[in-house]
Amino acid sequence: MTATDDTTTPWLSIVGIGEDGLAGLSDKARTLLAKADLVIGGERHLAMVAALGRPTLPWRVPFAASLPDVLAQRGRNVVVLCSGDPFWHGAGSVLAEHLAPTEWTALPAPSTFSWAATRLGWRLEETVTLGLHAQPVSMLRPYLRSGARLIVLVRDGPAVAQIAAYLASLGFGASDLAVLEALGGPRERIRRAAAVNYALTDVAAPVAIGIDVVAQPDSAIIPRASGLQDELFQNDGQLTKRAIRAVTLSSLAPRGGELLWDIGAGSGSIGIEWLLAARGNRAIGIEARPDRLACARANADALGVPDLDLRLGEAPDALADLPTPDAVFIGGGAGRPGVLDTVWHALPSGGRLVVNAVTLETEALLIAWHGRHGGELLRLGVERAAPVGGLTAWRAAIPVVQWSVRK
Repeated sequence: MTATDDTTTPWLSIVGIGEDGLAGLSDKARTLLAKADLVIGGERHLAMVAALGRPTLPWRVPFAASLPDVLAQRGRNVVVLCSGDPFWHGAGSVLAEHLAPTEWTALPAPSTFSWAATRLGWRLEETVTLGLHAQPVSMLRPYLRSGARLIVLVRDGPAVAQIAAYLASLGFGASDLAVLEALGGPRERIRRAAAVNYALTDVAAPVAIGIDVVAQPDSAIIPRASGLQDELFQNDGQLTKRAIRAVTLSSLAPRGGELLWDIGAGSGSIGIEWLLAARGNRAIGIEARPDRLACARANADALGVPDLDLRLGEAPDALADLPTPDAVFIGGGAGRPGVLDTVWHALPSGGRLVVNAVTLETEALLIAWHGRHGGELLRLGVERAAPVGGLTAWRAAIPVVQWSVRK
């Protein structure tokens, strides 16, 4: 029986390797490498095991381009080298998605997060861990508050300087940065600086940053509750206001790992708060006006969710070929012919739909749909205290009718 036919014997071994190279590998990992027909990895990792004399194949850039090279090796004994734990911001999970469980085995090494927590004396379970190799610095934004601790993997030395400047620009310049280079190996170096005073120019990869966050009294900290302050969003008036937004997010009930369609995205506030509600959430915002789409993109970046997927278009045409949503919010355009029908057809069983209306015509439409499909109808009225002459009185906003339903 060939190795290709024997589905009980893994042909691919995913081996984690640290900065200590061969010296830090287990006997089992060394045996796998010694028997390998081919060793695949980054140039740095391959140099660490060059003494074994095995045939090697370096990763392509970007990493995804190497997947066909790996998969083409079925039937051979192959070892893939990854930094530390291959399944924590590593290549292991990407490879496993393309293989049957019986095709691979893995031997992790301590991750950079583990090394960093050990050097800093931090509880890893209470520390935010992020990989920003290919992500914008704004991904840090939701986690910035006094007392928070973050360990962040970054691409290189200039990325550390960029993060220090970003923290200082938001009022977190007093935050302590621990710059952690080549942890666990002979090149290990740890240096500290306040973000506002950061001036290191000789930082070498691989590098991580330990951030002990300190906020100034006037720092804008993003709350965890739904209903962010309206002032946090750029807008031209097309904004679901804070009180209504809080009720809307409650009705949408984000759970994590779900996809939202935000139809009539406007300033992007609903999609942004959906993404902030839980890691793993995704959102697609549809907006017909380019200026508002640009505003929504700026808001998403500023509030730390640059992965908000914003698309120019108008429902129902713009909804064609979108991935199946778990929830849909319609903040504008519900009365346009075909919009509600298209959305209802796209929702799977158990999917949630929330529609806000301010016109009598759309309100009548929602009442009719409520009569056919049930759910909950709410009429939301908000009044705010405002000056009237030299005194103060209540000023009522336009009431909002909300229909929410689970299919």
